Amino acid sequence: MSYNLYLSALLMAATCCSLMLCYLSWKRRELPIAISYGLGMLTGSLYTFGYAFEIVSTDLEHIRFWLRIEYLGIPFGTILWIIMVLQYTGRQALVRKWVVALLMIVPSITFVAHYTNDWHHLFYKSMTLNYSEGFPLVTTEKGPLYKLHVYYSYSFFVVGMGLMVEMFLKATSRMKKQIAFMIIGSWGPFGFTLIYLSNVIYMPIDISPFGFIFSGIFYMWGIYQFNMLRLAPLALQKVFASMQDAVIVFDLENTLTSFNQSSKQVIKGINNKWIGLPAAQVFLQYPLLLERIMQGPSLNSKVQISGQADEPYYNVHMTLISDKNQKPAGKMFLLSDVTEMVRSEERLLDNARQLSELNMFKDRMFNVVAHDIRDPLAVLINLMELMEDELQGYGGEHEEIVHEMGQQIENTFALVESLLEWFRSQRDGMVFNPVERDINHTVQACIRLLAVRCESKKIQLVSEIPKDTFVLADKEMLDLIVRNLLSNAVKFTNIGGTIRLKAEHHADKLIISVSDSGDGISPQQASSLLQEGYPVSSTGTAGERGVGLGLTLCREFVLLNGGDIWFDSSEQGSTFYFSVPTPSAHAFRQLSSLEASAG
Repeated sequence: MSYNLYLSALLMAATCCSLMLCYLSWKRRELPIAISYGLGMLTGSLYTFGYAFEIVSTDLEHIRFWLRIEYLGIPFGTILWIIMVLQYTGRQALVRKWVVALLMIVPSITFVAHYTNDWHHLFYKSMTLNYSEGFPLVTTEKGPLYKLHVYYSYSFFVVGMGLMVEMFLKATSRMKKQIAFMIIGSWGPFGFTLIYLSNVIYMPIDISPFGFIFSGIFYMWGIYQFNMLRLAPLALQKVFASMQDAVIVFDLENTLTSFNQSSKQVIKGINNKWIGLPAAQVFLQYPLLLERIMQGPSLNSKVQISGQADEPYYNVHMTLISDKNQKPAGKMFLLSDVTEMVRSEERLLDNARQLSELNMFKDRMFNVVAHDIRDPLAVLINLMELMEDELQGYGGEHEEIVHEMGQQIENTFALVESLLEWFRSQRDGMVFNPVERDINHTVQACIRLLAVRCESKKIQLVSEIPKDTFVLADKEMLDLIVRNLLSNAVKFTNIGGTIRLKAEHHADKLIISVSDSGDGISPQQASSLLQEGYPVSSTGTAGERGVGLGLTLCREFVLLNGGDIWFDSSEQGSTFYFSVPTPSAHAFRQLSSLEASAG
């Protein structure tokens, strides 16, 4: 089986591809560029269809017949292509009837010359059959009119390529891909024909029609990948009619000239019969709009155009329309419905007002609480002063009372301190500022603060956390977490007991543990610790009292720092654990984020 049959089948497939593109262009025929593109594909389909039968023909007369079919499209393909390029590159204004008529002179001469060649032989000087490939192929000697057709076509091809390359260089990155497909696809027929005519590579058959297969692949890909048949904007009337905003157009004498469908929902009664009416009649019920058209270009936001309380809100934009010489040619009203946005703003403002009132109430309540706490603290301080004076006269008789008063003052101070910390945590003023910190320094500072309490209960406080054990946490929060956990451990450790601190690396976090040798936590107390509610404070082994806010603060501050907190308890004592991120984990997350952004 000769290979010409395979080539014929391939050309028929290319014809089907071109006809499909013609059909897609017909569906978008409201765009001028779709018309020129579709007609160009039609000329290409005539070429491939005719050549598919030419290469399987058995005699010269049949070949001449199919050449005539091919030349129904060949002469006009380049002109239709250059028209499409002008439209695509924004030069639609050049595509005028008289310009198209001038461009068609040489193609028309080519068309007539080919069909009348037997009379003058100016297109083909001679036509003979060549059987070197095992099947008949026509060999032609080109005449002057054929050469005129070739030079004419490639002159416009060079111009069109120059226009598209210029557009490619100025286009955005998104449009560059689309333009590149147009350029590559256009090279198909012209590039293959150039190779065939130049005899750079020996080609026994004319490969020009196969260029449409190459073009068809790129154009089909471009249509479905980049929607190339939407290259030109929709017709102005389509955009105008489909706009959701109301658009009303007047001339310079304030006479209505046009409006879109959305205007009927805004301006009551407006219809086509109103065209030609003055603005005073059109806006009879809308004094605000009538005032705007008299004042000139303006922008009013969130106004009720009729002045009635139950009317929708609109953004009203009045602008001048300019002609191609940038001279005023009319006026345009653009009315956008912003009722929902206004309602949402009102709801947000109402919510903000309520939140502000609640916040003020909270601050007043805190001031009352602070005042109520400050008064008993002042009384206790005065009692201490009186006791100290009396002790000077009575020796050590009242030492126990003084000790109890001191304990009361210490507990009250702890209450004030915890409430202040809690209040700060609930206000916008609390700033979370994680820094790299040696946990050993924090632990040692807290141990020094609790040294007196530990000595009074003969408690041994041991830290097994080595130096240079770094975590990434907020300094103030970390201090409070460690201080509260150690204070609780001292509180619930029996006289002569032991408290031990340890640290262990786990994954990207450091887990710190605080263990005491107390009596453990009862099941009832365990169920309420570290929960959302506020637990009731328990009395310590030496009668110490607290306010129950310490562990609540610890839990919130640990979570803020990206960690977790939990505990174990038995009859031999309790161990509280909390985790804190390490600086290496933070650096790893930053690096991963940068790599993701770069990718």
